[in-house]
Amino acid sequence: MSKTEDFSKHINEGYACKGEFITLGGGIFDGEAVPNTHVNIPLKTLNRHGLIAGATGTGKTKTIQVLSEQLSQNGIPILMMDIKGDFSGIAMPGEEKSFITERHAKISIPYETKAFPVELMTISEQNGVRLRATVSEFGPVLFSRILDLNDTQSGVVSIIFKYCDDNSLPLLDLKDFKKVLNYATEEGKAEFEAEYGRISTSSTGSILRKVIELEQQGAELFFGEKSFDIQDLMRIDENGNGYVNIMRLTDIQDKPKLFSTFMLSLLAEIYNTMPEQGDTGRPELVIFIDEAHLIFDEASKTLLSQIETIVKLIRSKGIGVYFITQNPMDVPTGVLAQLGLKIQHALRAFTANDRKAIKMSAENYPDTNFYVTDEVLTSLGIGEAFVTALSEKGTPTPLVATMMRAPMSRMDVLTESEIEASIVKSKLAKKYNEVVDRDSAYELLNKKIVEAQEVAAELEAEKPTRRTKEEPSTAEVVGKSITKVVTSASFIRGAFGLLMKMLKK
Repeated sequence: MSKTEDFSKHINEGYACKGEFITLGGGIFDGEAVPNTHVNIPLKTLNRHGLIAGATGTGKTKTIQVLSEQLSQNGIPILMMDIKGDFSGIAMPGEEKSFITERHAKISIPYETKAFPVELMTISEQNGVRLRATVSEFGPVLFSRILDLNDTQSGVVSIIFKYCDDNSLPLLDLKDFKKVLNYATEEGKAEFEAEYGRISTSSTGSILRKVIELEQQGAELFFGEKSFDIQDLMRIDENGNGYVNIMRLTDIQDKPKLFSTFMLSLLAEIYNTMPEQGDTGRPELVIFIDEAHLIFDEASKTLLSQIETIVKLIRSKGIGVYFITQNPMDVPTGVLAQLGLKIQHALRAFTANDRKAIKMSAENYPDTNFYVTDEVLTSLGIGEAFVTALSEKGTPTPLVATMMRAPMSRMDVLTESEIEASIVKSKLAKKYNEVVDRDSAYELLNKKIVEAQEVAAELEAEKPTRRTKEEPSTAEVVGKSITKVVTSASFIRGAFGLLMKMLKK
């Protein structure tokens, strides 16, 4: 048996699946695609999370597109965090070209063109189905972690939430939270101290500054009503294809705090909402997070810990989370250890640090007799990648250099008119894009303050006024003055002295 035949046998055995699976492409040996050597990933392990990494321009975007298509075709919905605006073309069928058909002939996979059901979503000012969440849905613990508060400040936030619960004050958006925070140390100071103890103005001031920092990144558009129902991410179209929900995030690349806030709230909401799935044989939802370093670079240690915890636990709910970044080292070790599928496109070694990073990346993959891993990592072509996954038994599959199949959908973005048309016909846009601003903590507290001021004014008006004495007349004033003079000791002594002189005469 030749080395190539040995390689083909080894890969086909390592990637054999008894249950449902998706096909990523064909194996490469000695720089050439080996026919009928398919890299299949079982659906039952796709909730074990994954990583797609590689230098700019190596084909990561098309790999994510292929994964999304294969999942959708199997009735699995997708949520895509589209930071660069690259993925909207999945809504339109691709175009069959000679270089694509030649590529597919090499890996023995027929090529077809196809469009997939897409929902365009937003948390910013871009067009799309608007995703929102209320402050109360976060809860005091998660809200404090997002703001990166200390224990004392977190305690104040807990009191704010408790006060709103006790007094039936809906805490919907950031202006509600700020209003209650100010009320606690101003008009409502006595009320808060009587019920919950004294709240320091220095603590409320620090919390307020953190909230304003979040507002400056556009969070006021995210917090509020109508809250998004997670079940609307799980839709299947009439043809059995899972919806590809694309979050349009091109205008928040410089707002990592908002991105981290959204991602953490989304993962927490999905975890709290979805039931335990057990071993169902397929994921319920797969989430792709492009430019994942935006979450991890700016996140506090507390926030990172929370993300890591949720990633560990959420797979039991049938949710797979896939991180896309340039270098695997961008992902924290605790998260990296949870990832079952790893797709590594080429890395570039321009500096000594780059070479060290490549050697470290190579150590994250299974040993192989067919490749010198760190050398192949720098020589992979565009649309080629190292792949290793988990088999149906949960064991790592062999490391294989893979020629990735081409996307069936358009390998370009939608035009503005196509985007507009997609949003106009969207049922979810009609459901969520209406602005709702019902009376909440801000309005109810303002009303309470006004009523208190009116009562105080009425009480002040009802107080009895003192009677003012009548002004004395001029004659009375002169008479009193004369009386004071006549009865004074000096006048009497003078009068007696004058009288004595007159008697002596």
